[in-house]
Amino acid sequence: MVATDSLRVVFFGTPEFAVPTLDALLKSPYDVVAVVTQPDRPRGRGQKTTASPVKAAALAAGKPVLQPTSVKDAAFLSELSDLAPDLGVVAAYGQILTERALTIPRLGMINVHASILPRYRGAAPVHRAVIDGEIETGVTIMRVVKALDAGPMLATARRPITADETSDEVEQDLAEIGARLLLTTIPALSEGRVTGIPQDDSAATYAPRLTKDDGRIDWTWPAERIHNLIRGLHPWPHAATFLGSRRFILHRSRPLRDQGPAAPGAILEAAGDRLLVAAGAGIVEIVEIQPEGKRPMSVREFLAGHPLTAGSIFHASP
Repeated sequence: MVATDSLRVVFFGTPEFAVPTLDALLKSPYDVVAVVTQPDRPRGRGQKTTASPVKAAALAAGKPVLQPTSVKDAAFLSELSDLAPDLGVVAAYGQILTERALTIPRLGMINVHASILPRYRGAAPVHRAVIDGEIETGVTIMRVVKALDAGPMLATARRPITADETSDEVEQDLAEIGARLLLTTIPALSEGRVTGIPQDDSAATYAPRLTKDDGRIDWTWPAERIHNLIRGLHPWPHAATFLGSRRFILHRSRPLRDQGPAAPGAILEAAGDRLLVAAGAGIVEIVEIQPEGKRPMSVREFLAGHPLTAGSIFHASP
């Protein structure tokens, strides 16, 4: 048996969420023999081809980086096998690993997943939980199997979701929680003190990848649901609404229960610091707004340059 503190680890990850886990491994006694991440791709508003956050962190630490276009690639699998890893650690890598890849590390592969499984399997667990108005989330360390996020659970940690937190705030915290949880799970796994609890597949829910279409605000929804959409889609792809042909991105909001007789989407008040919009039930108070192509603004700053008329109606499309 290889001593726990000398385990050879291959890390798989791509976005910012995965960086705290990689950092934790780099600071641990374990030997990170390589980092696998997605190929460089166009990112950001200018669509400039850049390295992933994980690649940047790995290169800064002087670690070898592998970027296979497909994990089925025979050359990649051969290179992975030659590394003779004891353990693979996955955190938001972005590709489903093949059966062959899963069998290469002696102890298999484990995943740091940002939900309490079996709920919110898939690519966007934090965003979907916030959008759904969940009041609790967490991190699960699980064994990686061929089925999506369906492996036996090795450890979990929970945290509340407060009423005004955005998905990026929750995700940043979960990234740190997951990194700490991983470092307590690896010794237990290596020493045979944990084998995993099977997931209840009948209780599973799916958190699909986000698209811009997810951000269309339906003003017939209750105010609370619209508020959850706005904070759940921050910082991307954002919830948005239209006034005529003009598109406005909503960054921050507050749900209010009061409502007078008004059509959903109708602007009830637009003066000073107050921008109130009728929902199907209740009122959405917009706190921070961004005209498309401009920067985010407070309501007072926005209304100074973009006066709105009470009675005008926001729509889901132009």
